[in-house]
Amino acid sequence: MTISPNNPTGAVYPAAALQAINQLCQARGIYHISDEAYEYFTYDGAQHFSPAGFDSNGQHTISLFSLSKAYGFASWRIGYMVLPEHLLASVQKIQDTILICPPVVSQYAALAALEAGRAYCVPKVEAIASVRKSVLKSLGELQDLCTLPTTEGAFYSFIKVHTDSHAMTLVERLIREHRVAVIPGHTFGMNEGCYLRVAFGALQPQTVREGTERLISGLKSILKQG
Repeated sequence: MTISPNNPTGAVYPAAALQAINQLCQARGIYHISDEAYEYFTYDGAQHFSPAGFDSNGQHTISLFSLSKAYGFASWRIGYMVLPEHLLASVQKIQDTILICPPVVSQYAALAALEAGRAYCVPKVEAIASVRKSVLKSLGELQDLCTLPTTEGAFYSFIKVHTDSHAMTLVERLIREHRVAVIPGHTFGMNEGCYLRVAFGALQPQTVREGTERLISGLKSILKQG
């Protein structure tokens, strides 16, 4: 399974890497599941590639998409997948036993969103791109205290804090003492080292500065205290 653009790191995998993974799956007789929920969110020349789009890859690739991000359907729990035709009957058997589904209104709204297409998403993506620049510029103040990788996709920055403190301890203090929330890295399997996921997808230009200032001042204060 691959996730590109990636949550939580914001990495965008190059076409060559995705193709190599896909060919390995094909050689081993397994399916390549490609999570592409953030397909429209790429920056600074990075490009999203769908493994199923390569020649001869479609028969062993399952592509997952969500309307939550680009179309603003967060919490509506609706998306779709593209899969080989020979899997359809098996998937329908599974679907038939699932007792819940998105409400009908969500399904009609999703249909309208897909008909509107990418053009509907462009203004939102451009707005987040502007917010991203502001966030990354501000986080630069932490370069002596954190490792700050440059993100090329999605709307996250996955930072490594140079401290022996547990990530959850840091998160709790940031919330209680500085009123800013981030997600601890162990949520994503990073159990060694102190990682924090900073999300900026829901921030507006007028609030992003306050949010990042709280995070920066909070981390500086907490780390100074030890």
